[in-house]
Amino acid sequence: MIFTKDHITLELFDPLDHLGPKRKKLMNDSWAGLFRKEILLELPVDKIAPHFHAVFGRPTKELYATLGVLILQQMNDYSDIETVHQMAFNLQWHYALDITDKSDASTYICPKTLWNFRHVVIEKELDTILFNKITDKLARVFSVNTDKQRLDSVHIKSNMRRLGRINIFARCIRSFLVNLKRQKKELFETLQVELIERYFKKESIACFSMVKPSESEKTLTSLSNDLFSIVQSFKDNGEVNSMHTYKLLLRVLREQCTVTESPEGGAIDVCVKPSCDVPSNSLQNPSDPDAGYSGHKGQGYQAQLMETYHTEEESNDVSRLNLITYVEVEPAHKSDANALIPAIESTKETGLAPKEVLADSLYGSDENCEAAKAMGVEVISPTMGHSREDAISLSDFEISETGEIIRCPEGKTPTKIKMKKDRYNAAFNSEDCINCPKNTICPTRQGKKHHYLRYTDKQLRIAKRRIKENEPEFKERYRYRSGIEATNSFYNTLTGVKYLRVRGLKAVRFCAILKAIGVNIFRATAVRRAVSDNKIVTEGIEPVLDNTILVFRGQFRNISNRLQQIWGHINADRKFGLKLAA
Repeated sequence: MIFTKDHITLELFDPLDHLGPKRKKLMNDSWAGLFRKEILLELPVDKIAPHFHAVFGRPTKELYATLGVLILQQMNDYSDIETVHQMAFNLQWHYALDITDKSDASTYICPKTLWNFRHVVIEKELDTILFNKITDKLARVFSVNTDKQRLDSVHIKSNMRRLGRINIFARCIRSFLVNLKRQKKELFETLQVELIERYFKKESIACFSMVKPSESEKTLTSLSNDLFSIVQSFKDNGEVNSMHTYKLLLRVLREQCTVTESPEGGAIDVCVKPSCDVPSNSLQNPSDPDAGYSGHKGQGYQAQLMETYHTEEESNDVSRLNLITYVEVEPAHKSDANALIPAIESTKETGLAPKEVLADSLYGSDENCEAAKAMGVEVISPTMGHSREDAISLSDFEISETGEIIRCPEGKTPTKIKMKKDRYNAAFNSEDCINCPKNTICPTRQGKKHHYLRYTDKQLRIAKRRIKENEPEFKERYRYRSGIEATNSFYNTLTGVKYLRVRGLKAVRFCAILKAIGVNIFRATAVRRAVSDNKIVTEGIEPVLDNTILVFRGQFRNISNRLQQIWGHINADRKFGLKLAA
C-alpha cells in the first residue's frame, strides 16, 4: 500500500512554532529550510511508486520522506544505523522532510526498509533522475549560468581488500567451491578430496597470504592448474556455467593465464602471464568484480564531475552558485579521454550544456576538441605531449589562418606549398636548409630538389593550439580549471566519497551521485545565506507584515488555548452538577 503525504496543503498551526522566531530563522536559513522549500516536492516519487502495490500490503513509509532520507544519508555519510537515529531524533531532518507527526510511524524507519528503498533506486537507476530533477531545480532557483564549466575526475577507492595474484586465484576457487556445495552438493562431492582440503577451509586459504617470494611462481603455477582443472570439469554443465562464481573463474583464467594445446590435440599447457601482460581491467577481488585498476590512481572507481564556475570579476556577486551539472561513475581503468563527449551530451539533454569547458590535457585530445566543436562547445585544454626542448616543432613556424607556412623559425620562406586532401607539403630551398645552424633539430626532410615539411590537418590544429597556449589570454582563461580540485576535495571531505561502504558499480554510482546532490545543496545553502546577510531592506512593508502575522498567530493561539480551557471547565462543572443531582 502506497502512502504519499500531501505536502502542498498547509496546516492551520505551525507544528514547529514552539521553536520561537530565532531558532525558526536558523532552521529556515540552514540546508533543511532549502531542502524543504525547493527540493522535497521535486523528488520523483512517481518513479518509485510503481514498485509497490497500490492497495495491498502494509503501508509504505511516506515516499517523499523516504527518498529524502536516502539523499540526507549520503550527503552526511551516515551508516544505516546512524540514519535511523537521525530520522528518529534530528529536528533538522524532520523539518527538511516536512514531518509534523512525531509518532513512530512517521519518524522511525527500520534498516530493512531503508535497504529496500535504496535497492529499488539502485536497480532502476533512479539516482540519475534524482540528480537531474534536483540540479535543474537549483539551476532555476539560483539562475545558474552554465556557459562556463570545468571537468575532472575523482578517484573512489573500492571497499575491498587489495589482493595479490596468488590470493585472487585462491579466493576465486574457494568462492566457487562454497557456492557449489550450497547449490549442487552432489557435484561438489565428485571433486578430489585434496582439492577441497586445499581451498575450502578458511585456515587453508589463509596460508596463501604467507607464501614466500621465492615460491610465488611455483604457487601461481599450481593455482592456475587447479583452476583450469575445475573449469574443465564443469564446462559442459549448463547449471554450473550460469553460476556467478564459475564465471569469475573463467574471467581469471582468461586474464591471468595463457592456455595452449599441443598440435596433436593432446596435452594442454596452462601458463601464468607476466604481470605486465595482465590488463588493467582484470579482476581485483572476487567480492567486487566491477572495480578496475589504474597505475596512477590505484584500484576502485572514478567519478567524472563537471561543474559551473565564475571568474574573479563575477565572484563579487554573492548570488552566483557553482553547481555540479554532471556525475558519472566508471571503473578506475577507464581513460579520462573518453569522458568529455558523454558529459557534454548529458548536459545538453538536461538543458545545462556549456559553451566552453576547462579540462586537463587528457580530456583535450584533438578528436575530443573537434567533436565538442561540432556540438558548439569550446574545449580549453593544453595539448597532450610535448616535443623535445632542444628541437623545433611545427608550432615554431609562422602559420597563416589557412594553414600555410609563412616562414620558418630562421625567417626563410617556402618556395612552394602544396595541399592534397588533409595533407600539406611545404618546400624550402635546400641550400638555405643545409646551411641553417638549426638543420639538425629541424623537422624538415631533404628530398630530391628541396627540403620538405609535411604535416596533416590534425598536426596543424595541434600546432595552432600550442601557439595559443603561450598567449596570455589562454593562461588567463585556463587558470580557473584548478578550481575544480577544491571541489573534489570538498566533495570528499564533506561526503566521504573516496571511501564508500558499498561494492559494485551500481551501488558506488548511487552513492557518488547522491553525494554530489548533497554538495549542491550545501553550496546553495551557503549562497542563499550570503545573499540574506548582504541584503539590506531600506523600505517596504514586508518585514512589518511578517511581524504582524507572527503577532496575530501568537494571539490566536493564546485565544484558542484559553477557549479550550474554558470549555474544559464548563464540561467539568456540568458533570459535577449532574452528579449532585443524582
